[in-house]
Amino acid sequence: MLIFAGCAGNSKTQDQTIHKNQEVYDLNNPEKFIMPDVLHEISGIAFNKDNYDSIYAEQDEEGKVYHFKLGDQNLATTKFGKRGDFEDITICNGTVVMLRSDGVLFSFPLSETTNKDAENVKEWDDLLPQGEYEGLYADEAQNKLYVLCKHCSDDITSQQTNGHIFKLENDSIKTAGNFSIDVTQIEKLSGQTDIKFHPSALGRSPITGDWYIVTSVNKLLITADSNWQIKRTFALNDTLFNQPEGIAFDKDGNLFISNEGGKEGGVGTILKFKRNN
Repeated sequence: MLIFAGCAGNSKTQDQTIHKNQEVYDLNNPEKFIMPDVLHEISGIAFNKDNYDSIYAEQDEEGKVYHFKLGDQNLATTKFGKRGDFEDITICNGTVVMLRSDGVLFSFPLSETTNKDAENVKEWDDLLPQGEYEGLYADEAQNKLYVLCKHCSDDITSQQTNGHIFKLENDSIKTAGNFSIDVTQIEKLSGQTDIKFHPSALGRSPITGDWYIVTSVNKLLITADSNWQIKRTFALNDTLFNQPEGIAFDKDGNLFISNEGGKEGGVGTILKFKRNN
């Protein structure tokens, strides 16, 4: 058996082991990358499957996509829209998709990130119900987008958080289903009660297929199986995770979490956690 190092939930309610074919990350010992000032408010992050040397990111104030090599302060920038509260980014088979907090999606060709301005931008403003959204993930094998609500009117009180699935094909985005997360499972595994669950990022392991969900408000990392059944919860260290807002994996299953700098002299960061098994 393999141990997932880090701050786990209540030991009375949570098995501390992860079994064969599941990841092992030391959440207390990342490789830390300091972001330049322009990414002080870094939010979502993503990789392009054809080139893992660079990471793509956005910050939550401007309609721009940044891409760069980790550790390099020189950023390439592509403007795709006006200022707005942009919360996440994903890349699906050559298409960049951006999520604004009000549920509006923007898409444009990945090839246009070599330009200062994206020209073929599409806006999708009628796909999601009213609410606040922060989590976006692309399943490139199925050309599907997953959007997880942070706070929405269609959630069932505080016991369920809803998500929506879309099909991306032929330059269109169409509704393809939905899913939900049982917050009571999170409460049981974390040992906390009356959780106001407000997820800020969504990712999926390329190795196991497990879902990874970050909630900045609750300072938790949560894993779920392919059917959205919660498997484990981990408390995030305040010193390392100032304001966790983005999550991504590279092809080897290494885990990356981005943090906004916040106030009082904080800096934006990307933390890399090596997959150890």
